Order: sequence, then structure tokens, then C-alpha cells
Amino acid sequence: MIRIKDHKQAELFDPWSYLSPKRRKLLDQSWAGLFKSVILCELPVSKLARFFTDGFGRPTKELHTVLGALVLQQSLDLDDQETIHQLAFNIQWHYALNITEESDSAKYISPKTLWNMRNIAVENGLEAILFEGITAKLADVFNVNTDKQRMDSVHIKSNMRRLGRIGIFSSTMHKFLVNLERGHKQQFETVDKAIIDKYLSEKALGCFSMVKPSESKKTLDSVARDLFHLVEQFKNCEKVIAMHSYKLLERVLKEQCKLDVSDDKKAVAVKAPKEIASDSLQNPSDPDAAFSSHKGQGYQMQIMETYTDSEDKEIKSKTLNLITHVEVEKACESDAQALMPAIESTKKRGLCPTNIDADALYGSDENHEAARSMGVELVAPVYGNREKGAVTLSEFEFSKTGHVLLCPRGQKPLISKKKKTRFAQGFSREECAKCPLVNDCPVKPGKNYYYLRYEEKAMRIAKRRAIEQTTEFKDRYRWRAGIEATMSQLDRRTGVKRLRVRGFKAVRFSAILKAIGLNLFRAAAVRRAANHDNADPNNAKSALNHAFFFVKEHFKRVFCPLKNYFALCLNNREHILTTNI
Repeated sequence: MIRIKDHKQAELFDPWSYLSPKRRKLLDQSWAGLFKSVILCELPVSKLARFFTDGFGRPTKELHTVLGALVLQQSLDLDDQETIHQLAFNIQWHYALNITEESDSAKYISPKTLWNMRNIAVENGLEAILFEGITAKLADVFNVNTDKQRMDSVHIKSNMRRLGRIGIFSSTMHKFLVNLERGHKQQFETVDKAIIDKYLSEKALGCFSMVKPSESKKTLDSVARDLFHLVEQFKNCEKVIAMHSYKLLERVLKEQCKLDVSDDKKAVAVKAPKEIASDSLQNPSDPDAAFSSHKGQGYQMQIMETYTDSEDKEIKSKTLNLITHVEVEKACESDAQALMPAIESTKKRGLCPTNIDADALYGSDENHEAARSMGVELVAPVYGNREKGAVTLSEFEFSKTGHVLLCPRGQKPLISKKKKTRFAQGFSREECAKCPLVNDCPVKPGKNYYYLRYEEKAMRIAKRRAIEQTTEFKDRYRWRAGIEATMSQLDRRTGVKRLRVRGFKAVRFSAILKAIGLNLFRAAAVRRAANHDNADPNNAKSALNHAFFFVKEHFKRVFCPLKNYFALCLNNREHILTTNI
């Protein structure tokens, strides 16, 4: 049975009138007041309700309360037990979720119910619907200007241990043997006892963490042979092949080892570290995690947010920097591939920017051209360093059509040609021959001229490199650094860099809800700053409700004793009459 409360319906009497004015004001100005007034009614309860049957079975928890609790759990970085206690006893949570009852059905949720509800949301991708709906609502309420935005990525780790190569082999075999013993006892009994003794028990497994560096290669070769032996032993057993842990054995063997087949025999050798792909298995407890040579094992989170370039502190404090796009990827993914999906996503939701600031990894020529075709200007430096002591193409002066106007020494080309995407500029042989930069210049001698040949793409990059040296570009690009503060704030407030979950779906759910939480905290701070000097329009209504409450309590205190007194007198009169009779 589905339970959904209509939070848009007004109450005849304010259920929060028992709060004193100062405490009520604190709640209204906090994230709890903003959640209650702006976000609560926007929660997509209909998406969750379709997994339950209306009119049959036990009642669900009120679905606004469930979704709200999931958002607040990630926003405040709480575990399940802390979430249950906050929902049961914290008045901020009650106010934010508009829980006015005192029953267990309203303010208590069991660990199993919380887990089941979260699992439904994770498996069905409700985090994206939550983020899009809440972000659109905040953008509308706070009149967010989305023209200027900036983008970057942050590395996040799931709840897994960092393993070396020996640890990956031994942990994968341990997991396989545990599952084989539980599910297929008969096949487990055929495994070599030496392998069971070496990898099955936790105590034996811990020995691999104490391997000396001088013996690491020998140990790695040994565990590789043991893993290969297990794969070969069960490769024809259909029951075992279907096991997830056996597939992990095959994956590790394929990614970490190479087979040498000779004389009808197979020998296994461990690959060199450089030969292993970055998307290889990092830990059998989280098969979706990947590796970044720059940041390590785990995942990465792409974030795009709005910003204001005003220097006025008062304007900045009253302007909401809203996260408009969040996406979670494996750590091996390139930032260059994340820009266009972010632009397309925000464009569909009406939050598309006209200018995006990003670092050099996003600033490829392909991204610049693709963004320009969508009406977005990408402000990002060219990736790579300039060659020292050499004359580069960026030192030439170009026309709007891509032809050279002047060389670094001020010489004009005598001929200019273009064929498809390739340019050719011819300079005077006499002038170029006596130029002091001739040995370092990209202009090369030809039959009749000294020629400068370049592609259209190289010309665009050269123009960008020249613009990067200007004061105007540096003054404009400095605003990109502000997103680093967002990454820091996201980690400090929500703990996004170290999550309590494993697996891509769970990591994505947790990270996106934490971004919602940061938007919530920022919006509450902006509203407090905006209302600092303004009178609260709800003060009169709150004061009136408060007065009604005290009048009601006063009458209770006055009339309840009188009622009890008259009832006692009546009982005594009846007793006297009965006795006389």
C-alpha cells in the first residue's frame, strides 16, 4: 500500500506553532526551512511509487520522507544507523520533511526498509531525476544566471582497499574459493589442498602483505601460476564458469598475464606494469573501479557550476553558484570526453551556458569547435608546453580567414594559398635568407619562395596560444580556479572523496546526491544573506499562531481543574444520594 502525503495542502492550524519565534526563525533560515519550502514537494515520489502496489499489502513509509531521508543522508555524510537516529529525534529533519506526527510510522524507519528503499533508487537511477528536478527548481527560485559556468573533475574513492598486483591476484582467488565452497562443495573438494591452505583463510591471505620487495617478483609469478591453474581446472565446468567470482579470475588472468603455448603446454608469465590497461581490475570487491596514473584507483566526478565574475562581496554573497551538471565516470576516462555531454545535458534542461571555463584537458581543438557549433564559447588553454628557443606558429599574425598577415619579423607573405584545410604562405627568399631566426623558424626554403605550410587546425591552435599571452585572457581565465573551492567544499561538507559504498551504480547515486546537498547548503546561505536586512513575511503569521497556541494552553490549564472539580462533586453527590437511599 502506497503512502504519499500532500505537502502542498495548507494546515488549518500551524503544526509548528509550539516553537518559539527565535527557534522557528533559525529553522526557516537553515537548510531545513529551504528543503521544506522549496524541495520537498519537488521530490519524484511517483517514480518510487511504481515499485509498490496501491491498495494491497502493508503501508509503505511516506515516500516524501523516504526520498528526503536518502538525500539528507548523503548530504550530511551519515551511515544508516545515524540516519535512523536523525530521522527519529532531530527536529531539523522533522521540519525539513514536514513530519508533524509523533508516531513510529512517521518518524522511524528500520535499517532493512532504508536499505531496500535505497537499493530501489540505486538500481533504477533515481539520482539523476532527483538532481535534475531539484536543480531546475533552485535555478528558478534563485533566478540563477547560467551564462557563465566552469567545469572540472574530482577523484573519488569507493569503500575498497588499495591493492597491489599480488593483492589483486590473492584476493580474487580467495573470493573465488569462498564462493566455490559455499555453492559447489563437490567441485571445491577437487581443488589442490596447497592452494586452499594458501588462499582460503584470512590469516593465510594476510601473509601476502608482508612480502619483501626483493621477493615480490618471485611471489607474483607464484600467485599467477596458482590463478592460472584454477582457471584451467574449471574451464569446462558450466556451473563454475557461471560464477561471478570465476569470471573475475578470467579477467585478472587476461589483464595481468600472457600465455605462452609451446609443445602442447601452456606457461603463464606476468605482464610488465606498462602493458596493463588502466581499466583493469583494481579490487575484486569493486570490479567497476579503474586506475588513473595521475590520481590513483577509484572513480572521478565531473562537475559544472555557475559563477559570477563580480568583485563586489555583497553581490557574490547573494548570488547562488549552482552545480548544474554532475556525472560519475571510471578513473581511467579522459576529461576531454566529458565536455560535450555536459553541454548537451544542460541544454536539454534549459541551463546551458554561453561561456565555459575549463582547464587544458578540456581544451582540445575538437571541443572548441563542437562547443562553438552549439553557441558556447570554451575558455581553456591549449594543452602542452611551448618549445623553448623556437619560433612557433603562434608568433605569426593571422587574418580572420586563416592566412598569414605578418611573420614575427614583420615580413608580409608574397603569395597565399589554401587547398581544403591546408594553407601555404610564400615569403621572399632574400629576406628570409638573411633573417636571424631562419634556423628556428617553421618557414622552410622552396624552389621560388620560403614556404610556411600548416593545417587549419594548427592555425586555430596557434591563434589560441597567442591569445593566451594577453592580459585580457589571463584576467578572464582566473575565474576558473574558483571551482577548486567547490571541490574542497564538496569534500568537507559531504565527504565525497571517500564514500561508504562500492560499485559504479552505488557510487554514482551517492556522489550525485551529495552534489544536491551542496546546492542545498549554498542556497540556504544565499537566502540568509538576502534576507538579512529584510523582515520575515511569516513573522506576523507565526506570532498569531503562537498566540493561539498559548491561549489554548491557558484555557487547558484553567478549565481542566474546574472540569475535574465538578466531576468530583457530581460523583460525591451521587454517592451521598445512593447511601441515603
